[in-house]
Amino acid sequence: MPAKSQKKNKRVLLKISGEALLGKCGFGIDASVNDSIARQIKEVHASGVETAVVIGGGNIFRGLSAASSGMDRATADYMGMLATMLNGLALQDALERCGAHTRVMTAIEMQALAEPYIRRRAVRHLEKGRVVIFVCGTGSPYFTTDTAAALRAIEIGADIILKATKVDGVYSKDPMKHSDAKKYNKLTYLEALNKKLKVMDATAISLCMDNNLPIVVFNMNKKGNISRAVKGDKIGTVIN
Repeated sequence: MPAKSQKKNKRVLLKISGEALLGKCGFGIDASVNDSIARQIKEVHASGVETAVVIGGGNIFRGLSAASSGMDRATADYMGMLATMLNGLALQDALERCGAHTRVMTAIEMQALAEPYIRRRAVRHLEKGRVVIFVCGTGSPYFTTDTAAALRAIEIGADIILKATKVDGVYSKDPMKHSDAKKYNKLTYLEALNKKLKVMDATAISLCMDNNLPIVVFNMNKKGNISRAVKGDKIGTVIN
């Protein structure tokens, strides 16, 4: 029997890692993957759900990795933020080729490329039926795009964060490396923090906990899963 659906969400924030855009490429953006993600987002948006996206930049540059190799952490993080702009523009292009109206909003001003992030303007774009893509994280170093996703979701009044990953939920350990990894269907915020599960960073989970914002972690590589997550179907792992 199909999973029973819960109440449909009216406004969602989709968090996509930069690595998700790699596809079969070792670096950069796999055009076919980018187009597939755009089509899924367009399907959700066309159903009447106000849709915002926060995208990472790990397929191009990872600030934390560069910092661990000796680069100044703040400099590395700013470079990572710029990588998210590249991904945001690529996703915008793919969405508009699908027929969706979009806006890219950046936490670091780049007037020739995107609008500066202003909360009230972002909400207005959503109300007017535009997909809003948030880039450059929070605009400050030392914060991940997971934290940016939690912050933006709270600011725009999203009903839920959809955390798109390569696996079908949260596991006790990496299921790609450990056959005995246990999948969790439901978790509380405190369980996710105390078990140190690599779902989102602690700051992001704490923000969601303080504002009672649920998180759904699911496999985005399975066609239709973004739509199913939005509809409230029982897929992946729910953290609330």
